[in-house]
Amino acid sequence: MAEPSFHLLDSVLSGETADIYFQRTVDILKAEEINPTVTMEIFPSKPGVLCGIKEVKELLAKVLTPEREVWALSEGGTFVRKEVVLRITAPYLSFGLYETGMLGILAHCSGWATAARECAEAAQGIPVISFGARHVHPRVAGIMDYAAVVGGCAGCSSIEGAKLAGTPPSGTMPHALIIVMGDTVTATMAFDKHMPTEAVRVSLVDTFKDEAEESLNVAQALGGRLYGVRLDTPSERGRVTADLVKEVRARLDQAGFPEVKIFVSGGFDPERIAAFVSNKVPVDSFGVGAYISGASPIDFTGDLHEVEGRAVAKRGRIPGITPNPRLERIL
Repeated sequence: MAEPSFHLLDSVLSGETADIYFQRTVDILKAEEINPTVTMEIFPSKPGVLCGIKEVKELLAKVLTPEREVWALSEGGTFVRKEVVLRITAPYLSFGLYETGMLGILAHCSGWATAARECAEAAQGIPVISFGARHVHPRVAGIMDYAAVVGGCAGCSSIEGAKLAGTPPSGTMPHALIIVMGDTVTATMAFDKHMPTEAVRVSLVDTFKDEAEESLNVAQALGGRLYGVRLDTPSERGRVTADLVKEVRARLDQAGFPEVKIFVSGGFDPERIAAFVSNKVPVDSFGVGAYISGASPIDFTGDLHEVEGRAVAKRGRIPGITPNPRLERIL
């Protein structure tokens, strides 16, 4: 994966997205001229896949003074409950205001990445594409898709997410194009006519007619230019079933189109993916939306464990540096 470049929002850098008590803490310490070098350790509430470290690193590189040391686990690596994933040693006023933001970045990104990993593992090597951008606020859609790729998705649908992940965006045509043009074959032919050659020709075949019939129609119209068909049958029509995919595959093969791939989407999660895989349903790729985009954040906590080299901790926590030989210095 290419090294991503994140756009740090002005509202994050100014502290507007921070909990108010951190801003008040900074104001008080500045007024009292107190700015000790501290060590903060950040750890999760449960196991998962780490994501957001690269974005946090970009934030810290911008705000920390040269007197700093930052250690972290790797983006995309796994962690266990209460394992230190990030350790920062620096003057408190250089980063204290950003505790809220750092925890939020790690919480949401790791939640998305963990859900994506569950889907990828269930698929057992069949590519999974993140289609969840429509389920989240546009300010975080790209970050969500990036996290999905970090977690194990082969690609994602949003342009920003694909850019962050260093991969081409995935997706060809929506139902809207077919409905506006009035016919699946007509829409697919127009796509083939106007889109660049690097845009794979995958036709959505559940809009107006039977999926197997529509698959044959577009295959015959495009011939060898058709890369695949996508089944996205709505719940009102019974969703995409194993038998439907097997029928489409059989009819394409019988008609002389064994090279045409079958992509499925609509309500897939690890359990449903695993059922398709165990039943040897001939799927070439799964599109997953809400299971990834709607994943619960993983709670992270930030604790101060040293102040000017003196071991400290709140009650219930152990004072001093928490050993973790897996951490690597990133700043």
